[in-house]
Amino acid sequence: MMYAQEKGIYYIQLEDDIIAKQNYFNTIKNFALQLSSEEWMILEFSQLGFIGKMFQAPDLTLIVEFIFMFYKEKPIDWLLDHILWVKVCNPEKDAKHCDRQKANLRIRFRPSLFQHVGLHSSLTGKIQKLTDKDYMKPLLLKIHVNPPAEVSTSLKVYQGHTLEKTYMGEDFFWAITPVAGDYILFKFDKPVNVESYLFHSGNQEHPGDMLLNTSVDVLPFKGEGLEISKETKDKRLEDGYFRIGNAYLRLVKMSLIFLNLILKQF
Repeated sequence: MMYAQEKGIYYIQLEDDIIAKQNYFNTIKNFALQLSSEEWMILEFSQLGFIGKMFQAPDLTLIVEFIFMFYKEKPIDWLLDHILWVKVCNPEKDAKHCDRQKANLRIRFRPSLFQHVGLHSSLTGKIQKLTDKDYMKPLLLKIHVNPPAEVSTSLKVYQGHTLEKTYMGEDFFWAITPVAGDYILFKFDKPVNVESYLFHSGNQEHPGDMLLNTSVDVLPFKGEGLEISKETKDKRLEDGYFRIGNAYLRLVKMSLIFLNLILKQF
């Protein structure tokens, strides 16, 4: 870790007794790029020990010094939690406040990208038959890089799977049963060229949790015209939005994308 301090932007801890998922490098790279503006300290790509923990190079000095002081007292993965406690937890606040503060600096990617296949622990003489239960789980979202935008929705979030995390590529969006009139809105910070869109609902674990009877409306940037083809089902609305059918947008700059639930969901 000391050697890597000035060699790159990020450092990730990998070991010689693990296996990795296909395309793990690009997955890690895209996830880190999504969070480039966030003040994270640890990205976790495995839930086991020190495996798959990624840090930003400027933080390595602090981490190395802390490990040097206490590595004989506790395993390194335990020390990582202590580092976060020292940085953000206030003894005058309760444990829940501390956990929230630490969660802002420690972000977990799921499913795990690495699986432990070795037997030997870092503790002398100990056999460690540990496996990562998240490793075999299917990838429930596609990691992506989206343009900066303000996102909002009228839907009630379920189990912390927020729209903001979805747009950042950290998670999927999950909400309680939608009703007619609910919406999902993406308002771009700057107008962007939109050539096409892909709207996907439901996943392998919950294939029935889908958004049905939903329109996709877009608002072109001021002065931009949208060419409507006879072969598509595109439609101009009275408020200046376009309701997109087959989504042939012809490189028009967009200010907003609006998902509008038209009918009751089943």
